[in-house]
Amino acid sequence: MRLAGHHALITGGGTGIGAAIARALAAEGARLSLVGRRKEKLEETAALLCVPAKAGTQPGLLLSQEHIFLAPADVTDRDQVFQAFAAAREAQGPVTILVNNAGTALSAPFAKVTPEAWRETLAVNLDALLHCCQAALPDLLAAEAGRIVTVASTAGLKGYAYSAPYVAAKHGAVGLTRALAAELAKTKVTVNAVCPGFTDTQMVAAAVAKISGKTGRSAEEARAQLAGFNPQGRLIAPEEVAAAVLWLCLPESGSINGQAIAVAGGEVV
Repeated sequence: MRLAGHHALITGGGTGIGAAIARALAAEGARLSLVGRRKEKLEETAALLCVPAKAGTQPGLLLSQEHIFLAPADVTDRDQVFQAFAAAREAQGPVTILVNNAGTALSAPFAKVTPEAWRETLAVNLDALLHCCQAALPDLLAAEAGRIVTVASTAGLKGYAYSAPYVAAKHGAVGLTRALAAELAKTKVTVNAVCPGFTDTQMVAAAVAKISGKTGRSAEEARAQLAGFNPQGRLIAPEEVAAAVLWLCLPESGSINGQAIAVAGGEVV
């Protein structure tokens, strides 16, 4: 229980990587607040974390009901963010770990990217970081060991065709991570990013469907195309990303600061 006494707030905590991070941090004793737009998805994740184990099954009960708080909110709306953080603080105490995980992806030729799609992509993947980091910062600065971990992407470290808004936003997320790490280096707060390659989530499932629809390839062929970016020839598992996030949150990781750690099987970035 290396995170006992910590309050971890996770955005996009209802699905995919966010849900895996919730499980990993809960297993180490952190109290959780899950933020996301879809209340039903937050409730599904909370239910899995609070279900007692049946005989011979794992992982079993990770959290009691009072140790998990659900805060439905749109992270692109600053007022909603600050209200959600205030409610989480009242329920679970000061935030000591902030995991910026909410994200969205757009795939389109650059010439067809509309200003509205550009703005939406940056709002979720970059503007939300401003709102969430500022909402959590007073708590983090007062904590014995504060942590900000942003789930960026290998798209924050290199370019991908047909993904200009997403690549731009994730480069911004990595840049913000490095700027905040430098600014807060004299405090007890560390700021890092985890940059997954193509990960087996609903976002990649949507990309597979789009590739299949556009090219006529089978879903298996489309998945193989995305997996091919990884030299290991596979999609990353959400639990692998969660393990990297967990490591950055642990007390012994206090000297890791300003890093953008690729979880991508050796993909050249």
